[in-house]
Amino acid sequence: MKILIIGPSWVGDMMMSHSLYQTLTQQYPACAIDVLAPNWCKPLLARMPEVRTAITMPIGHGAFDLKGRYAIGKSLRDQYDMAIVLPNSLKSALIPLFAHIPRRRGWKGESRYFLLNDLRSNKKDYPMMVQRYVALGYEKSAVPNAQDLAIPTPYLTVTPQAVANTLKTFEKQTALCENRPAIGFCPGAEFGPAKRWPHYHYAALAETLIAQGYAVRLFGSAKDHEVGEQIRNALPQPLQRYCVNLAGQTELNQAVDLISDCAAVVSNDSGLMHIAAALNRPLVALYGPTSPQYTPPLSDKAVIIRLIEGGLIKVRKGTDSAEGYHQSLIDIKPEIVLEKLQGLLA
Repeated sequence: MKILIIGPSWVGDMMMSHSLYQTLTQQYPACAIDVLAPNWCKPLLARMPEVRTAITMPIGHGAFDLKGRYAIGKSLRDQYDMAIVLPNSLKSALIPLFAHIPRRRGWKGESRYFLLNDLRSNKKDYPMMVQRYVALGYEKSAVPNAQDLAIPTPYLTVTPQAVANTLKTFEKQTALCENRPAIGFCPGAEFGPAKRWPHYHYAALAETLIAQGYAVRLFGSAKDHEVGEQIRNALPQPLQRYCVNLAGQTELNQAVDLISDCAAVVSNDSGLMHIAAALNRPLVALYGPTSPQYTPPLSDKAVIIRLIEGGLIKVRKGTDSAEGYHQSLIDIKPEIVLEKLQGLLA
């Protein structure tokens, strides 16, 4: 069976979708899985052995572009037996229809009744996003309930040679760290400061870790470079050499290699958090307004810290501080994180 996946557009969602690909290979032995996703996803999909091909989705997230979707669908005709649509939008279900794929599977959403012919309507029975992905790997009559649904753990393949090559590429940045074991920090978040642990808490934790003999690597995209500099600049001058700001300097593939080389990771709820979990790194995951009930890190080496109860709080910028941090994250003191981190390292 040849299967086309219409993939998600976010790093964390893409990592969780790997549980689906593993499930498909169990349910349909010898199936071939191709994933249509944004070009930046290719480095992640290339590290998922179950994926045969990553097909570039040239249409940007949120753009409708009916003509473009028709052209993509037409180019994919007569190649697939089944399509699985992971996004919930109507437009995401158009390409499998235009590709004339006979079985088109996905969850009910945005009036997709005539676009999908294997429509699932009991999404609320599966409270976690990864459960919703995995449930789509089963025939409709054979989907286990949420309690019995096996969730294969996402993982990314890493080779020692690739890690060594990436470390060589960044040896100038890390040379001052004197070969200390590294702790990775992922201080960014896609939707603004309300999801971020305060930079001054990261700096206080970094100072303690450096005093204990570690180096700190800061990861993120170009827009996270500024918060990385805030963390570095908050450190005493003699310690700044041991804190390397790599945010905006690495390609995603390189970030994967460098995170895999870390002794442990401290992260906000972000895509890089899910990558660290998939790399089986000891991980302290910090949650505030977002809820780990829906998208937790999928790793038995992850410790979640959240001081408030309940589900998702939809806030992009908090009013609890001048920087826009949310009080629930301000209240997570560095000492709490250090205790959990030391337990993982031990």
